[in-house]
Amino acid sequence: MALTATERVDVLNIALMLLSAAIAIVVPFETFLFVYAVLGPLHYLTEISWLHDKQYFTKGKYDSVILLAAAAFLTVFNIWGKELNLDMERFRGIDAQVFFITLLASLIFIFVKNNFYKWAGIILLVLMSQVANKFVLFFTLFLPTLVHVYIFTMLFMLYGAFKSKSRVGLLSVVVLLLIPVLLLTVLPDTVFYQVSDYGKKTYSTFKPLNMISLNKFFDVQGQSKEAWDYSIFYSREGILFMRFVAFAYTYHYLNWFSKTKVIQWHKVPKWRFALVIAVWVASVALYAYNYVVGIQWLYFLSFLHVVLEFPLNMVSITGIFGHLKGRITGGGTAAAR
Repeated sequence: MALTATERVDVLNIALMLLSAAIAIVVPFETFLFVYAVLGPLHYLTEISWLHDKQYFTKGKYDSVILLAAAAFLTVFNIWGKELNLDMERFRGIDAQVFFITLLASLIFIFVKNNFYKWAGIILLVLMSQVANKFVLFFTLFLPTLVHVYIFTMLFMLYGAFKSKSRVGLLSVVVLLLIPVLLLTVLPDTVFYQVSDYGKKTYSTFKPLNMISLNKFFDVQGQSKEAWDYSIFYSREGILFMRFVAFAYTYHYLNWFSKTKVIQWHKVPKWRFALVIAVWVASVALYAYNYVVGIQWLYFLSFLHVVLEFPLNMVSITGIFGHLKGRITGGGTAAAR
């Protein structure tokens, strides 16, 4: 039986997963740094452009303004917090509360059109936001990084497979779940890989993700900067974790670009497409000139694309539950939004 256009894209995605995993096994740190600087900005720009044309999957015309304001706050807080002499550890709970409010407010945005009920729900979330203080690491560290690039990508794929009734799409989700096991078991000896001096120096900005993950998931302890550097860049656990990080980010970007014909993100006014390309080229050039400056330049854009995607993430989650409920009750698949 001939494959449909959607199924051919699903086959391509399985190949891209395997390719991403293979590269991540060989050069994890350098792979991450490359795709983050080159593919990352283009992904941010094209996705925000596509989300804009979809009204960010929200009911209200100006719901996205709240999400934009949250992204602006998170950028100022994380980039200039130290410059403003804020006690970052003390105020980290505020960071978590903003993520908590915007994530759950997105659920309101995709269902509620009435402004009274919408604002009542948001006020309730503000009052409840202290709950986020018990999950600070999840909201401030994992949600905008690994949850965004791996979990939400998987949910987006699963929802798409349900909507298109693609068995190959479901297989691709299974492959995505199995690859982390592959990364932890294939060639576990780290002798064949040596992080470059450039990779070690440039990756320093991202080290908190590795430090906390190694401590929480691998029980790795570090008593000094030198000890943590060894654990992150040279230990078996450090290399294995970085394989997953490199894979998750690489495939997250490739998945987006592989579905160009499916979701039609490239069909925008010519002036906007030209602007996207111009900003992307400038961003890559800035990364090439100074990687840290590039990160600071694109911090807002990075946060913005994460936060603006929350409504779409909620659409995927509710769509999956709707499909499963329909299968259980015999009501059929929930209508595509």
